[in-house]
Amino acid sequence: MQVSMGQHAAMPQRKSTPEGAPEPDVLPRRSPCPVACSLDLFGDRWTLLVVRDLVLGRTRFKDFIASSEGIPTNILSERLERLLASGLVEQVPASEGAKRQAYCLTEKGAALRPVLKAIRDWGLAWEPGTEARMEHKSG
Repeated sequence: MQVSMGQHAAMPQRKSTPEGAPEPDVLPRRSPCPVACSLDLFGDRWTLLVVRDLVLGRTRFKDFIASSEGIPTNILSERLERLLASGLVEQVPASEGAKRQAYCLTEKGAALRPVLKAIRDWGLAWEPGTEARMEHKSG
């Protein structure tokens, strides 16, 4: 079965950078294909899990380490740096007066929520034994 992505389908427009705001670092690209460029940002085995944890309300390095998948600390550090450099995540003070930093999704990073939901829904439908735990923690 061949699936067409449709040449004339309405595609979302790229968000522009606010006037005077610095452009986020552009990582080297292997092609201009938006799927390839997106996968270069978050197509490895760990990055979307970090984004998932941010969506679920986790914000600190120790929170990401505590996830059941067991991401090694050196890989987590590298993925957080990549997410920061690509403008998907920003650092904020962990709490008022705290020296430690926390992470939160930018508008660009939050735009991945429907992608995570689609992957979750696909996994639930096609991978036996999976269960959804994507409930946003408030507060």
